[in-house]
Amino acid sequence: MLVAVGIFLATLVLVIWQPKGLGIGWSALGGAAVALIAGVVQLSDIPVVWDIVWNATLTFVAVIIICSILDEAGFFEWAALHVARWARGNGSALFNLIVVLGAAVAALFANDGAALVMTPIVFQMILALKFDAKVAFGLVIATGFIADTTSLPFVVSNLVNIVIADFFGIGFARYSLVMVPVALVSLGASLMVLRLFFRKAIPGRYDVTALRRPTEAVADPTTFRAGVVVLGALLVGYFAADAIGVPVAAVASLCAIVLALIAARRPRPLFRRAEIRPAATDDDLVTVPVSSGGHPATSAAPSSGDGASSARTGTITTAEPTIAVWSVVRSAPWQIVLFSLGMYLVVYGLRNEGLTDYLGQVLAGIAEHGGLATAAGTGFLVAGMSSVMNNMPTTLIAALGIEAAGASGLTEQMMAYAAVIGADLGPKITPIGSLATLLWLSVLDRKGMHIGWGTYFKVGIVLTIPVLAVTLLALAGWLTLLGP
Repeated sequence: MLVAVGIFLATLVLVIWQPKGLGIGWSALGGAAVALIAGVVQLSDIPVVWDIVWNATLTFVAVIIICSILDEAGFFEWAALHVARWARGNGSALFNLIVVLGAAVAALFANDGAALVMTPIVFQMILALKFDAKVAFGLVIATGFIADTTSLPFVVSNLVNIVIADFFGIGFARYSLVMVPVALVSLGASLMVLRLFFRKAIPGRYDVTALRRPTEAVADPTTFRAGVVVLGALLVGYFAADAIGVPVAAVASLCAIVLALIAARRPRPLFRRAEIRPAATDDDLVTVPVSSGGHPATSAAPSSGDGASSARTGTITTAEPTIAVWSVVRSAPWQIVLFSLGMYLVVYGLRNEGLTDYLGQVLAGIAEHGGLATAAGTGFLVAGMSSVMNNMPTTLIAALGIEAAGASGLTEQMMAYAAVIGADLGPKITPIGSLATLLWLSVLDRKGMHIGWGTYFKVGIVLTIPVLAVTLLALAGWLTLLGP
């Protein structure tokens, strides 16, 4: 037992510390190899663990690829600039709308995508509007915080959601039915807590004209427009696949491949002919005069006296790719596949040594006190574990513990959904609660905004605890109303 615990702790330290840039996947695989050598896990455990993690990790990678391609096309900056205009120069409204936009991005593109895509855009907006340091801190923290607290509504909104849903056989539609209302409560609670905590840092009036037009942010109109269609197909596909038993990884991967091919302008014959439009628009990549015969003119024709031009003008949209798709694909979080398999093998060693049975006994004792106690007890317990030993290993430990508790029906579901909430929100308490938070902090460092671990903890615990409590209360009430 002590060997299993030692391997787990050593692996966790390497994953969080990442000495000399050691990838999290290699650290986790190293821990799994040691566990195999020590006899803590067996070769027969590998397919069992792979069955738990493959759908979650491949879905996550596919969604991040979609997110990254859309980001390169300018989709998220376009949305953020529209939001800034909708606020009409009202800083309080801007704060609210940025939080809502972050929640929408997290719901569709997972918490990691929301935090890492939205933060640079919000940071750029802060510089353009010349907000002071206090306002900047509030907006950046709000962007990072909301990415996790609202990553609840869909199975694909967070990697841990997929793991729990797969482990307990929860379908996409059933999960959404339970968690969409709960996520809306979490969004409302998050916005209220953020506004209260940062009440002195909410910006006042600002000059909308300091921001560029949304259409100027669109770097690849073809991919941008295709991306909107792909997003619609993605969401519909999730529900359709659930009905016929197809894993979400298949839907996400197919949509990622389609969008990547469009961004790369492949297959080539489909993009060989340039598109000609009757008039120039500000979201075109290349604009040149076009003669009435449809060929580029060498010079603009002089206007006639009545203002009409003798040569029709239009646009040619280049068929050449503007996004380095292969670079985007290579930079996707492939290490998470190795990390999930390796880390979960190490965690499975804890299960083999009987440690998760102790957690099962604790959860069984909590469940004796009713639905509210089950939701609150499980959620806070998982949140606390996530905050000190990362939410990824905690998720499987929690799942194995719930299984060991021997619960069934509504009680098991209450534990499973509460574990999702705890694993999604708990990481916001400390910087080490999730790998995404550590990466987010390093991104801010590179942009000149350093947030120390002490500062993060003081802010994180104050913001997280009330939102976690309200969200778990909403789960208890709504799931009891729905029934098993």
